[in-house]
Amino acid sequence: MNPPVRFLLLLFSLLTLTGCEKSSSQPKVLRVGFVPAENAQQVIQNAQPIVDILQKRLGMEVQPFVATDYTGVIEALRGNKLDIAFLTPASYVLAKSEANVKVVLKSERKGSPFYYAAIITRADSGIKKLEDLRGKTFAFGDPLSTSANVFPRKMLHEQGIDPVRDFKQILNSGGHDATVLAVLNGKVDAGATYANSPDNNDTAWMRYLKNPDDVKKIRAIAFSEPIPADNLVINANLDERTAKKIEEIFIELSHDAQGKKMLRDLYQIDGFVTATDKDYDSVRQAFAIAGIPIKEALQKNRP
Repeated sequence: MNPPVRFLLLLFSLLTLTGCEKSSSQPKVLRVGFVPAENAQQVIQNAQPIVDILQKRLGMEVQPFVATDYTGVIEALRGNKLDIAFLTPASYVLAKSEANVKVVLKSERKGSPFYYAAIITRADSGIKKLEDLRGKTFAFGDPLSTSANVFPRKMLHEQGIDPVRDFKQILNSGGHDATVLAVLNGKVDAGATYANSPDNNDTAWMRYLKNPDDVKKIRAIAFSEPIPADNLVINANLDERTAKKIEEIFIELSHDAQGKKMLRDLYQIDGFVTATDKDYDSVRQAFAIAGIPIKEALQKNRP
């Protein structure tokens, strides 16, 4: 064979192999984690339109994963079993301490990258303020929930209330929907959930109670300080090109009417803006004030 021809064939082979190596470094399957803010089956149903868009735009299979609790998503990230995940603020703080993740986006609701914890009761309960909760039954959500556990415990601590000592009984409901129903149906005197504004105009009970008369039966007695919003994290092992494309997709969804509806259906959010780790320093402080050591919180809730 002519030497120049042999050289060209060798060069072509090397370039082909190099191209294969680059493409093989990109995931063939994107694994996406979702925290179970409500019933896991409902979350996966609401997530499907977003999964379809990711699949189409990225040109790869997308596998959604909804754990039975918040710890499950963190553990999946820690075990390198997820490429991206939607996390609550508290879940992110814990994941950051345990897994190789980077926060890239945080959610917005009505133009605000914050939301609130709300402590609720029945309107006819006679409970008017936090001090009235002593001797009552109370429902917290998932142990790693920001608005249904961490910040409410901070709020109670600041009022000198120790749930173990001062509550008659504590229920860990597991989800916002379950807490709202427990309060409505009188299974507990009060409970902790979320609100998208520090009033009664955009709340968890408005979402989960379809009957307007039932909504009127629920009243918030306290709201937390603004909490930095839930977020999207990316496994640092994910290739940079795919990671960047994912960011772009969610920013685009945030500016599209149909995309906004998908995000609203999923987690009651309107869109995403860029985020940094420092945004969540107040959540770390809330853990400390509530008396919940970050490392112990995750270890305690591991199966």
